[in-house]
Amino acid sequence: MNTHLKRRIASALLMGAISTGVVSFVLLALNHGISSVLFAKWLRAWSTGYIVVVPVILLIGPRVHAQVERLVR
Repeated sequence: MNTHLKRRIASALLMGAISTGVVSFVLLALNHGISSVLFAKWLRAWSTGYIVVVPVILLIGPRVHAQVERLVR
């Protein structure tokens, strides 16, 4: 596996973890309030979001990057 691919995968894993973690927590807290079950609900929402987002980042990310490169030239 080449270095560029390793970096893309590592970036997708990290960005997926951060973005899904923050967004799922904020939305659950706003919609359901802070409660004793928030942590369990958050872990479930986070893991589901993470499983969805990482492949999306890996598949769509390069296309978005290419579009941005074309736009800013």
